[in-house]
Order: sequence, then C-alpha cells, then structure tokens
Amino acid sequence: MINETAQYTKIDLPLLREKGIQLAFKREELLFPGISGNKYRKLKYNIQAAKAAKQHTLLTFGGAFSNHIAAVAYAGAVHGFKTIGVIRGEELASLPLNPTLEKAKSHGMSFHFVTREAYREKHRPQYVAKLQEIFGHFYLIPEGGTNALAVKGCAEILHALDTKFTHISVAVGTGGTLSGLAEAAFEHQEILGFPALKGAFLQKDICNFTQQNNWSLFESYHFGGYAKVTPSLVHFANQFNIDTGVVLDPIYTAKMVFGVMDLIANDYFESGSHILMIHTGGLQAIEGMNEKLQKQGIKWLL
Repeated sequence: MINETAQYTKIDLPLLREKGIQLAFKREELLFPGISGNKYRKLKYNIQAAKAAKQHTLLTFGGAFSNHIAAVAYAGAVHGFKTIGVIRGEELASLPLNPTLEKAKSHGMSFHFVTREAYREKHRPQYVAKLQEIFGHFYLIPEGGTNALAVKGCAEILHALDTKFTHISVAVGTGGTLSGLAEAAFEHQEILGFPALKGAFLQKDICNFTQQNNWSLFESYHFGGYAKVTPSLVHFANQFNIDTGVVLDPIYTAKMVFGVMDLIANDYFESGSHILMIHTGGLQAIEGMNEKLQKQGIKWLL
C-alpha cells in the first residue's frame, strides 16, 4: 500500500525573511521510486482503467528526456504491462540511448522512433490507427500523461492540510497537473503555473480540462524551451540545493522555483503570503542533462 501523503520541506532563505514570505515544498518526488511526483498521480487511474479494459500493452509518446516515458516504462514493469514508447526524433534510432531511454529500456519498454513531422500527428485518430496496425491493441496514454484520468489523479495532490497556503505553484508541461490543482484548490488559493517550454498553446489545452479561473501562467521562465538550460539556471539550482537540501530537476521544477523566487524578489506577492511549491519529480533527467553539460564544463548537482 502506497502512502500518498507527500512530505513537506519548509524553505528558509534571507530573501523570504526580508519579504515576509513563507515558502514550502510539497515533496511529490518522494512518493514512489521510479514513478515519482506528478507521474505517479497521472498514471494511477490510467493504470486502473487499462487493467479494467483487460489491456496488456501501454503505448505512449515522449521526447528523449521524457520523465513520462521513464515513468510509464517503470509502471508497466511493476504492473505487468508491455510498454511501447513512440519517441520524437527518428535520428535517435541510430544513436546510443541516453540515460532516460536506457532506463526505460531496462524496464522493458520498446521504442518506435519517428520523425518530428510524424510525431505532430500523434493526436489524429488516423495516426493512432496506423500504430494499432503495427502493434495491435494497446491502452493509449497521451504525451505527458495528460487526460481526464490524469487530472483526477493530480487533484489528489492537495488536501485539507494545504488550506493554510495562499498560492500553489507548479511547473507546467502539458497542463494536466495544473488542471488537477485548479480543480482541487480551495477558494482563497491562486494556482501559479510555470511552463517549461515555449508556445502559447497551453492556455487552451488547460481550459479543456478545467473550467476554474483560479490559475495563471508565467511564460517567461522556460530558459529557451523544453529540456534547455542555461549556466545561470544550473548555478541557481545548485545553490538552491546547497542552501535547502532540495534537489531540483533540470526540465521542470528548477524553472518553476527560479520563477517563484524572481516573483518574490520583484514583490509580486504580498507580505504574509504562504506559498506551496509542488515538486513534480523528474530527477532521472539529471544524468542525461549532465552528459550535455559536460561540453560547457558545468554540472548539475545531485
């Protein structure tokens, strides 16, 4: 039986004392090894639905550093499913697997590498039909895991202990976690979303899953786009780790925390605000990111 109540870590930094802000992390990344953070929440009810439908294969989509790909592979191994990952980037088929894909492979996932053009067709029924011709019957989990069942799972992140917080902040990929938080938030709370990738499509996507208007997106903290980082972000995340003992992932949570601290420094929050940051996991991406960072002579600390 999994204890689905995450731990909390209070953050104590000079800037917070200066501004009169209370800040805490909800440590979703500690929930379940291999399917940590929001990925556990998103997969919970999808796994149940796949079992109820008597499906034996999970098929999903993702990039080469995808936390979701790694989580689905692990979940499949735990629950006895065959797993297939449709991976963006046909050229990756001829390259050594990066640590994320190697880990997914070790948990039994097989890969179908496709061009970026073909990958953009993943939402079309005709494309899914082609995949069924290739692989047979499967339970389809969308890119990033976001669907109505995922939103239901992510709504369970918040509970009665969280009423004291005035703001809930979270990194945003496909919008499922934010949608779940928006559905579960208490009346006095504002949900702050920090997209980890470029693009203005998220507003519309999120509105497909929640009718709540208690959320906002802060779109200037993506650091160049999905899976892209700068030396300043690496330095920030490493210093935050040293100061607080909390390891941030390079794809999502580090960008969110950078954004929250920047908003605090620029007086976005009133003194007395009590902010809860959601740690959505993804630490598996650090190894692969450090391979990329070697060329720059810098390292993301664990």
